[in-house]
Amino acid sequence: MAPFSAHFFCIGLLVLQCFWVPAFAAPDDDFLAARDAYNAHHSARLDQFAAKLQHHLLAPFVQYWQLALNIDGAQPDEVQAFLAKNSDSYLADRLRMDWLKSLGRQKRWDLFLAQYPQLVNEDNNITCYQLQARLETLPSDLGPLTEAKRLWFTGSDLPDNCNLLFERLADEKRLSVEDVFVRLRLALEAGNVSVARYTTQYLPSKYQGSLRPLEAVAENPARFLEKNLPDLSTRGARELALFAVYRIARTDTDNAISHWERIKARFSAEDQAYEAGQIALYLARRHAPNALAWYGYAKAAPLNDLQLGWKARAAMRAQDWPALLAAIDAMTETEQRRTEWRYWKARALKADGRPVAANEIFLQLSRDTNFYAQLANEELGAVIGPIPTTYKPTEAEIDAIAAVPAIQRALALYRLNMRTEGLREWTWTIRKYDDKQLLAAAELAQRNDLYDRSINSADRTQQLHDFSLRYPAPHLQTMHTYTKPLNLDDAWVYGLVRQESRFITVAKSSVGASGMMQLMPATARWVAKKIGMKGFHAGVVSQLETNFALGTYYLKHVQDLLNGNAVLATAAYNAGPSRARKWQDDNPMDAAAYIESIPFNETRDYVKKVMSNSAYYAARFGNSLTSLKKRIGIIPGKRNKAEDLSDEP
Repeated sequence: MAPFSAHFFCIGLLVLQCFWVPAFAAPDDDFLAARDAYNAHHSARLDQFAAKLQHHLLAPFVQYWQLALNIDGAQPDEVQAFLAKNSDSYLADRLRMDWLKSLGRQKRWDLFLAQYPQLVNEDNNITCYQLQARLETLPSDLGPLTEAKRLWFTGSDLPDNCNLLFERLADEKRLSVEDVFVRLRLALEAGNVSVARYTTQYLPSKYQGSLRPLEAVAENPARFLEKNLPDLSTRGARELALFAVYRIARTDTDNAISHWERIKARFSAEDQAYEAGQIALYLARRHAPNALAWYGYAKAAPLNDLQLGWKARAAMRAQDWPALLAAIDAMTETEQRRTEWRYWKARALKADGRPVAANEIFLQLSRDTNFYAQLANEELGAVIGPIPTTYKPTEAEIDAIAAVPAIQRALALYRLNMRTEGLREWTWTIRKYDDKQLLAAAELAQRNDLYDRSINSADRTQQLHDFSLRYPAPHLQTMHTYTKPLNLDDAWVYGLVRQESRFITVAKSSVGASGMMQLMPATARWVAKKIGMKGFHAGVVSQLETNFALGTYYLKHVQDLLNGNAVLATAAYNAGPSRARKWQDDNPMDAAAYIESIPFNETRDYVKKVMSNSAYYAARFGNSLTSLKKRIGIIPGKRNKAEDLSDEP
């Protein structure tokens, strides 16, 4: 995304060539009016439109809205009839969730427990109601309290009905003082001060006084340490001091270390190791050369997966292979199974002179198609050849998918600019499709210019594939008229657009980035001025050729600014040139290590996907054998001289 945009889209009107469903303007207008009545909580007006729409393709949505507006008073027979009739739609699971929450609020546990096993998508609210239901219907079974205690250990806020379980835990004396301090730390580590304050109520009164300045410490931790530091004789005061130090470390690690060195002698060895682990995390995220040393100071602390992940990233940047292996081996089993850590474990084993063990991991990874799977393939000596098409759906298979009522509803919702509902209906419908059905659905979506649904459906196949559906190239000749004069690699540009917008022309992000190349308003204005575009205004940014003209120019600009390096330019397009440069090392480094150690989760994932996409597009465009490792190359060391960014948007 040109720069600082996010990946959450709100798509404008899609004009679809839906050969299978006629467009009736008046019924559609009535349907949209019914939606507006639902959003306004106007039941009587909604009922008026519902009477007109009984035979409309999207009638299930109107019926859902009617039930949802009166869910607390809905009759069980009425709800169950809707669930049975619409089991092919995501609306059934959505209504079941609404109903379960209503039943939980009303403590109608028999109905709740009968419906709960059929729910597909659960949230913490439902989970906590389910535990309450079991406790109240079978008081002798205290198993739900054991499950509730597992929910306790989080720094995140939880629904109010979960708090009822925690009160029961406290009443049953199942929350120790140490349990409370553990959650207090988790909340403070997450910066969730309101949860931390809520948690303190479960502590004995002797701890309460020293924790009163909690909000003040969060607001100005340096002032607390410099002017208001208590005598640290109580557990609460020590927790606040620990919190103040790593709160400062988020933005100024040197200052945090200075404060910590001044007071650390007043803490136990266990607390010293804990605080070293917190400081080490922030040092690693800032790529500080002393990060691994601080992880050494924290060796007695039980580090979490986030801390260990950044220890691994610090080690890979330093090419400290034993430290990298140690960090990965200390992670939870679930974390160790993540693709990135399996790949880097194999790299570390190979560097440590254990190629057989490394190749076993590379071989397992190579069976997939993602960024690290491609790199693993290349470690084994293979590179991407012509992209495979192992199956093409027949017209009969495509027609069969087009005849599915839920697919028809999804396409109709897209036509009416109800993208969120269309996406949910489509995703729910294809969730159990086999490979042939997925490819037929992908082809149908592409024929309707729904490239995001086409890509998503084709990406799900396991054995049969059509990579032309996974990596479509719409408007290629138009794009080429802008990339050729700038000497931009079409494969790279298409890899970026696929990640930015999935080729939805009028895509708009939650922060205002527009069009296929997702240009932020300030960036678009800046580029328009640079290229002397006549008649520019915000409304033209989403227009196809304007978007291509502005986006390709800006991409070329950041590439030139960053020595022509595609990886750095990709990071810059998403997070800004100054950040991309800041993340470089003083010396040249492995591009995969640079990418994996990008501090922003979104940008890290973005760069991996763009570069992976570009290799597949290069193969699609006929560029012989395409090596991803060669495409990402080596990241050069930082320049000694600071760049002039005064004209950057």
